[in-house]
Amino acid sequence: MKKIGLTIVALFLFSSLTGQKKGKPLSLNIEDGTVMEILKAIEARTDYRFYYAESWLSDTSLSKNYENMLVEDILADVFENTELNFYISADNRIILTRNNRIYSDLPDGFLDEQEEKEVAKTTNSSSVPALYGRVKQQSITTAETVRIGKERSGKRQERFVLSGRVLNAETGKPVPDAAVIVKDLRTGVVTTAGGTYEIELSSGLNVVEVSALGTAGALKNVIIYSDGNLDFEVAESVEQLDEVIVQGDAIRTIEDTSTGNTKIGAEASKNIPLVLGERDVLKVATTLPGVTTAGEGAAGFNVRGGKTDQNLILLDNAVLYNPSHFFGFFQAINPFSIKDLNIYKGSIPAEYGGRLSSVFEISSKDASTEKVKGEVSIGPVTGNAVIELPILKDKAGLLLGARGAYSDWVLKALNDEQLQDSQASFYDFIAKYNHRINEDNQVSLTGYSSGDVFSITSDSLFNYNNRLLSLKYNRKLSEKSSGSIIVNNSQYKFNIDFDGSVNSNFEQGFQIDETEIKTQFKYLLNDAHNFDYGISGKLYSVLPGEIRPRGANDIIQSLSIPKEKALEAALFISDNMKISDRLQLDLGVRYSFYSAIGPSEQRIYREDLPKSESTVVATEVYEGNDFFQTYGGPELRASARYLLNDSLSVKASFNNTYQFIHTLTNNTTVSPVDTWKLSDSNIKPQQASQFSLGIYQNLSDYELSLEGFYKKQDNITDFKTGAQLQLNANIETEILQGEGKAYGVELLIRKNKGKLNGWLGYTYSRSLFKLDSEFQEERVNSGEFFPSNFDKPHDFSLVLNYKLTRRFSFSGNFIYQTGRPVTFPVGNYEFDGNEFVLYSDRNQFRIPDYYRLDLSLNIEGNHKVKKFAHSFWSISVYNVLGRNNPYSVFFVSQEGEVKALQSSIFAIPIPSITFNFKF
Repeated sequence: MKKIGLTIVALFLFSSLTGQKKGKPLSLNIEDGTVMEILKAIEARTDYRFYYAESWLSDTSLSKNYENMLVEDILADVFENTELNFYISADNRIILTRNNRIYSDLPDGFLDEQEEKEVAKTTNSSSVPALYGRVKQQSITTAETVRIGKERSGKRQERFVLSGRVLNAETGKPVPDAAVIVKDLRTGVVTTAGGTYEIELSSGLNVVEVSALGTAGALKNVIIYSDGNLDFEVAESVEQLDEVIVQGDAIRTIEDTSTGNTKIGAEASKNIPLVLGERDVLKVATTLPGVTTAGEGAAGFNVRGGKTDQNLILLDNAVLYNPSHFFGFFQAINPFSIKDLNIYKGSIPAEYGGRLSSVFEISSKDASTEKVKGEVSIGPVTGNAVIELPILKDKAGLLLGARGAYSDWVLKALNDEQLQDSQASFYDFIAKYNHRINEDNQVSLTGYSSGDVFSITSDSLFNYNNRLLSLKYNRKLSEKSSGSIIVNNSQYKFNIDFDGSVNSNFEQGFQIDETEIKTQFKYLLNDAHNFDYGISGKLYSVLPGEIRPRGANDIIQSLSIPKEKALEAALFISDNMKISDRLQLDLGVRYSFYSAIGPSEQRIYREDLPKSESTVVATEVYEGNDFFQTYGGPELRASARYLLNDSLSVKASFNNTYQFIHTLTNNTTVSPVDTWKLSDSNIKPQQASQFSLGIYQNLSDYELSLEGFYKKQDNITDFKTGAQLQLNANIETEILQGEGKAYGVELLIRKNKGKLNGWLGYTYSRSLFKLDSEFQEERVNSGEFFPSNFDKPHDFSLVLNYKLTRRFSFSGNFIYQTGRPVTFPVGNYEFDGNEFVLYSDRNQFRIPDYYRLDLSLNIEGNHKVKKFAHSFWSISVYNVLGRNNPYSVFFVSQEGEVKALQSSIFAIPIPSITFNFKF
């Protein structure tokens, strides 16, 4: 039972109406008493009367002993660790206040401090960095009011520090890079990787807003009287995810310094009709300006006039050498496991190197740490499934994804006896473990494996595989700095099994491995300087090719091309500099170092003759781990943004890059049996320099951008006509290296909101190569510039989504591209009694232009919150117009005449229906 013993010891020292302490000394012996009981006891024994709101008082029990103390001293002790202050009036009224104090006269220096405060507000009125976004004009009366600390007696303090975290309201996870803005002072900070922030506020009322991409943000009225802590929770936007991403990108496109960069959320591919109904974020990328493929069903990407091997494709920081299944028809990653895709084709961050044209940075989802989640889809030829399993509540989770194709039935159903024994299938698996050890430490581990098997003829079976493993550890070092360590390994290999009718059976294979370790640090010096720096090292190991007989009676001779090894390392640093509210720079430098490593035998050729077997003058032999050929140099990364107004900006950038690894292929598009070659004494690294200039504007619901670029390339690899690239130990005799240039203009118009949304992209660009030499056999087209295999001047894409209701929507794509260049026979001639075909200059002609229309109907299940699973149907038709788009043109001799024939992938409309559900 609660007890309060109250003894009145003395009644003397009546207070005057001056500044002397008032009241009667009391002795209080308190055992398990609440604050309200103490106040009522004082009222019962004295002339004091209290005025307060009961909700302010804590129910916490107190046990204290006060001997001969004045009432105001007792109250000061009772309220010491609370937000309550009190004021004793001359007529014995005690008024409790929350946070603030009541003054009977102005404190010393009050008027001077108020004047200084107004001056400070004026000078800071335009100091919000553009990075923090545009603050929405909301009434502070609609925001929650939060009180921090309480006002103390004595000299008034005008500035206090508020700290805390920004968290996702649904998952509880920290939100990095969120803007925390003080609207009155127009100043702000950005949260760290752990979601923490620390900001100075003026005493009294402050309107604080938190905003982050993909969230609805948060707004609070913060009344602060001392240093304190406050966490913000931001909810995910209630709009469709693809619209949220577009809106977030619209703000970022105007305000950040990068050029030619795009972010695509995985949900952006949900409503876009694609072949056989399969979601494919990489296919979505090809509908945006500057990213194309050589043709329908072609693997690989040509970015701003670059070759397919010039793109660095990353999955959770590890290189993915072949990102496609089934010759490019499907992406090689389970679409439900992807969080987003960042494409850097203009301003490439200093942390990335090794490729000339672009970086495709694919990030997988973090598994839920709260509840089991999953998504499953069933389509005509594929099935996908992803499940998220909490391992430790609010700390760790495991994502598992699997996908497989059952497309063999399609080939067997075709009325073609030659395809009855054909097969084509693929699979991929992904697993990711994410663990938030504490607020300052996080770790994630991703594993991925994929495989393709296909056989179009009965005697050959092709299979190729990707495998990667990536470990990343993040640590918050301080409020201003953080660091990470990344270790990853990637492998790509292919095999060909040939089973002929005679004793010529063989197995042929290729394999490339790379292992990388990278340390990276971020340091926020102040609002004007944000540094990113680190070091990386990568070890390559390449088995160029081997062939061996399948059985003892096979006549094929075994051959293995010697293994190649190389080391690639880099130091990098960049500084995102805010010069003023309008001008922002991002300056960086990356120093790349590359060395080929023994054991190796390098041929030395005569300089006055073309490279061939007959022009070898010596052979240098290098032992294991000898560094026998080094390349490298500085790579500059510079970009600038100037805000003309809140919705209009101009940007410019410059990059120069090195590439030390090359593909060996005679095909126009990427082939699964393409091999990779490391730079050595006879093959130099490729180099490129790119300039970009663009203007970007937001107009209400629309986003517009117009960007031009010019790219100059050196040591671009190409090959002699009829070159033998497979199993060639002296491949340098077949390789040509020359110049390249690409230039163009990219236009993007995006509608961000409303029932009708989507984008229109148009690119005019040229991609030209020049292979000149003093030797005729190493010269192409008389040493003049000629169109590359993927030069397509006009590329137009229109992607539209129309929401009929919340559950029903229509989507459509229209694609138009200039036909790619080809080399045609232009005549024939006889020599020494034999007839030969005379071909035109390389890539002098073009195949017919390409265009395609796709349509789909999307049906979502009801949107009830309390529902086990949410379903989604997609009914689509690919190539609605049945356009017979040529994939390639080839020539045959029939009855003494050379005739041109064309092959197509899909010459008829292809309907499909896909069902998926999410729980």
